[in-house]
Amino acid sequence: MVCENQTALMHFVLLGIPYPPVLHAPLFLFFVCVYLLTLLSNFLVFLATIYEPQLHKPMYWFLCHLAIADIATSTTVVPKMIASFLQGNKVISFAGCITQLFVYHFVGCAECFLYTVMAYDRFLAICWPLHYSILMNHKICLWLSVGTWFGGCLHSAIETALTFHLPYGPGNEVSYIFCDIPAMLKLACVDTSFNEMFTLIDVGLVAMSCVLLILVSYVYIIFAILKIRNGDGQRHAFSTCTSHIILVITFYIPLTFTYLRPGAEDPLGGVVAIFYTTVTPLLNPVIYTLRNKEMKYAVLKLKGRNLNSLIT
Repeated sequence: MVCENQTALMHFVLLGIPYPPVLHAPLFLFFVCVYLLTLLSNFLVFLATIYEPQLHKPMYWFLCHLAIADIATSTTVVPKMIASFLQGNKVISFAGCITQLFVYHFVGCAECFLYTVMAYDRFLAICWPLHYSILMNHKICLWLSVGTWFGGCLHSAIETALTFHLPYGPGNEVSYIFCDIPAMLKLACVDTSFNEMFTLIDVGLVAMSCVLLILVSYVYIIFAILKIRNGDGQRHAFSTCTSHIILVITFYIPLTFTYLRPGAEDPLGGVVAIFYTTVTPLLNPVIYTLRNKEMKYAVLKLKGRNLNSLIT
């Protein structure tokens, strides 16, 4: 888009996705409930991992970081949506828009790396069990987790700088549920072909590299599991990986749909964006808690401890 009159924008208007007025109250209640449940469930996973000695393992250390990422992802987008339903105010400041885009891509890229590190952890645990404690010690876990957040920060800083160095104005209506790159580029007053290509290559390279590493890890894992002659041993090994596989699928399918196809900011893309910014952060702790016996026991134990403290 080429703008004849370029002005210094002070704010944007998040149009979101169109919906009939009759759904206003139900949507408000839905997003409030989902957001509160997201905070509660991820916070429980975080506390259980810290306070339960049984969970002081690399797998749960990375899951704890994933819970933080899910809280950050949901908090970046959902409260603003709730405020728009409650007050009808869809305006977001220019600085707020920059912050929203930066935090979202920072956390999203960190999650990509976290899923990859979690797959690597399972690979070492199943394929190299005798050397696992050495190959995945506390120091290595710390550096891997720091690396995921640093990589996400670097990725997001580059994308945010490239997006907001463009001139904007006078149109300030963002046809999306939050300030994301595809929707923001539509408002720029210059040719954005370079930005679109860079985003496609950057996001595609990060996502595809992580997916490839995850697939390679699970190929080795599957072969290692098939060599286990004990049926119970096979089932236990598969069960430790199933939750992670489900999380990877629910994360990468919406990601691919949004950034690696044209028309990502259309209404259907907005619906998908609601899924991975609202529903996925809630699904992650629920899936892990329901499918992992150690985590389920730790969460129930934590809830019981809190209940007893309230009673006494």
